[in-house]
Parts: sequence; C-alpha cells; structure tokens
Amino acid sequence: MKKSTLLSIGAILVLLVCTLPAKAQEQVSTDKAASEAPMAEAEAESPFDIGGAVDAYYLYGFNEKPFTTSFTNAHNSFALGMANIVFSKTGKFGFVADLAFGPRAEGANGYVDANGKISSLTLIKQLYASYTPAEWVTLTLGNFSTFVGYEVIDAPLNMNYSTSYMFTNGPFFHTGLKANFKLSEKFGALVGVFNDTDTKIDVVPGKHVGGQLSFNDGVLGAYLNYLGGRHAEGEDVGDPDVFSHQIDLTATLAVGKVGLGLNVTNRMFDPEEGDATNWFGTALYANFPVTETAKIALRAEYIGDDDGIITTVADNSILAFTVSGNIKLGPLILIPEFRIDNSSKEGYFLDADGKNTKTNAGVLFAVIYDF
Repeated sequence: MKKSTLLSIGAILVLLVCTLPAKAQEQVSTDKAASEAPMAEAEAESPFDIGGAVDAYYLYGFNEKPFTTSFTNAHNSFALGMANIVFSKTGKFGFVADLAFGPRAEGANGYVDANGKISSLTLIKQLYASYTPAEWVTLTLGNFSTFVGYEVIDAPLNMNYSTSYMFTNGPFFHTGLKANFKLSEKFGALVGVFNDTDTKIDVVPGKHVGGQLSFNDGVLGAYLNYLGGRHAEGEDVGDPDVFSHQIDLTATLAVGKVGLGLNVTNRMFDPEEGDATNWFGTALYANFPVTETAKIALRAEYIGDDDGIITTVADNSILAFTVSGNIKLGPLILIPEFRIDNSSKEGYFLDADGKNTKTNAGVLFAVIYDF
C-alpha cells in the first residue's frame, strides 16, 4: 500500500476519533440537561418543610421556690427550655417528625427504660404519618400531641410562658390511630384509639378511646373532648382496676383584635370497686394588643381538688393569676411574666423557710426564637 494511501486512511481515522466523542459528549450533555430539568423543578418544591423553636428563661420565686406547674422548675437561675426541629409534609400523604431536646422536652415527653434511665424515645415529641383518601377524612397513625385542653407543649404557641394546672395534669400526647372528619365548612369530628395516655409503648392492658366535636367559623371556635380508658390494673386479688374519664371543653373567641379563651375540664378516676375521685378546673384567657408587635396576655385559673389528687391536700382549691407580655421582634418573642397562686389550705406551697403557706408567686423572663 502506498504511503499516501496510508496517510489518507490515518487522517480519516483521526478525524473519526476526534468527531465521535464530541458528538457523544453533545448527546450526553443533552440527555443530562433533560434529566436535570425535572430535578431542578423538584428542588424548587422542597420534599418537606422544616420549622421549630428554641426557648430559655429566668425565674425568681418570691418564696425562693419555682412555680409548681410544668417546665418552670428552676428558681433564681437561667434555665433552658426546649429546642425542637420539625420535619413535615402536608397533602394526601403526609408526615411529621418532631424532634425535641432539653428539660421542657423531658418534662413533656420524658421516657425511661426498664432501668429508669432516659430513653431515646424522649427525643420524639411527635412522629406520625397521615393519609387523606378524601377531602372529608384524614387518618393519622403514630405519636401526636393531645387534642385535649387549651395550652400546648410548644412555647411559641402559648401566650403565657408558665403553664396552667390543667395542662400540667392533663394529657400531653397520644400514641395510636385517629381519624379527623370534616362534617361541613364549620363542623368537624375526631375519633381515636390510643395506648395509655402519655406513653409511647402500651403498659396497662386495653386501649384508651377519645373523641372530639368541633365548631369553628373563624370568629368562634369550640371543641368538646372526651378521653377514657383503663388507668391502672389491679396487681393483687381484690385490687380493682381503675378507669379514667376526662371531659374537656375548649373555646376561643375573637372580638376585634382581642382574643378570648376558655378551658373547662373534669377528670375522674373510677375504680371497679370503691368510690370515684376527681378534680375539676377552669381557666379564662384574654390577650389584647398594646402595639403592632406587643400584646398583654391574662390567665385566671381555678382548680377544685376536693380529693387531693393534684395538691395532696383534701378539700383544697387553687386560684392562679398570670399576666404576661408578649413582644415580637421578628422571629424573636420576649415574655416578661408575673404570676401568683393561692391555695385555700396550707400544705401544698412552702415559703422560703420551708414552712407551709397558702401563696406562691414569682416573676420570669423568657426568650423564644421561632422559625
């Protein structure tokens, strides 16, 4: 073969080698661009939402004692509340993974193992999946905050930082299955079956049942709740099982820029043999604006504790008054607060010397960052 022919063939081969990868690269780039287009759209719509909050406070008790309700148990000390982060997705298929850390989380979700040590389940404030097969019904399975009561665990959602006696002694959360029904534009209903109240793993045999009827027209909201089930199992022969029943009414009313609230609850413990015991509570709430970013929040609560379930003192009652500022600076919420609690009998509150007294009062300042 002539040298010129060989050179010609070589030139053609070089040309092919140089050309084919360029065309292949061009095709790869085209395919990659086509595949990345929906990915970019998917990234633009996040697969889930992220939110949460952190809070801390300082409390000074005039009796050199903290308040006797949830989450404010440190006197004359800067104290941590809770840090939580919430991953969630709404829609036909939804979920919530609400993880919480800190003393407030342990007080609300504290879970100990068989050896009495704090379990990793304490980190789970809520964890559930939901399914909405039709517009009028949503099914939820997992661990979720209670539907009973006016106040909640999350500090940003309460106008007062310290909590009521009803909140402290009412349920915090449930683990089970619930169904929410939209009966009309204004009326709704809920039914559910749960493990023992405030447990993530059932201990007492049997399940609790709960329900709610609700009305909300944007101005008035009213929620009638029931929760009941076996509270304790008799361990010995002749030792009766104890059943718990709680009826609760929560209502909110918007009067212009003023917000009003009501919570009435009664919890009864009914043994199979013997007399039933109960405690009763009611609270009025009011908040009104002072400026565009500041509100004053008032709470007045009465607890009737004839059987000494809450205070360990028979025929006792408590009147508690709380006034709080609620100042918003962007995502930051500042809450200065004054609170005074009075019991009808001595034996529940102690003064600075450790002697019985009828009054417990104090001031606190809380900071919340909500995101």
